[in-house]
Amino acid sequence: METLERYGYPALALLVLLEGIGVPTPAVSVVVAAAVLAGHGQMSLPLVVAITFGAAVAGDNLGFWLGRRAGRPVILRWGRRVGLTEPRLARAERFFARRGRNIVVVARFIDGLRQTNGLIAGAIALPWRQYTIRDAIGGAAWTALWVSVGAVAGGNLERLRALLHRYETPALIVAAGLLVSVSLVYVWRRRRRVKAE
Repeated sequence: METLERYGYPALALLVLLEGIGVPTPAVSVVVAAAVLAGHGQMSLPLVVAITFGAAVAGDNLGFWLGRRAGRPVILRWGRRVGLTEPRLARAERFFARRGRNIVVVARFIDGLRQTNGLIAGAIALPWRQYTIRDAIGGAAWTALWVSVGAVAGGNLERLRALLHRYETPALIVAAGLLVSVSLVYVWRRRRRVKAE
């Protein structure tokens, strides 16, 4: 909150953008805090929405470009510092290879994948057009969610943080369940299509 009060919109943009290229930042907390400040008239809500969305998509696309240019070896050398080990990257690559186009939409809501989805998608050479459209949809949904939470929370930021921390695990379980369900439907449809041929 102090960072936002001191540096305002540039801090919001920088912290959200850096997260998209794999640098761990408190982007969610910053977006919520910016929306709270906007609710108190200290920031403009439309600007918070525009900057958050723009920085999220720009950061992810910069991550995509870095992944495409640097490739796997550089990502692994740098990624170890943020927990992106070779086995984790290999699992993510297999996952993206099978369901890459669709996982990009929900990647923003999964901690760890939110920070690395652009890097991984670029490194495995997912077509940029497929990536950027889905990333923009995910970025818009993510922005809408956290700005809405901040706007509704108003001055209750501390209570909101405690609530988010308390329900973080159940939320991740629900998100994983939804992801598995979508994956199963995809596999089922694909098998039906193969049998039909």
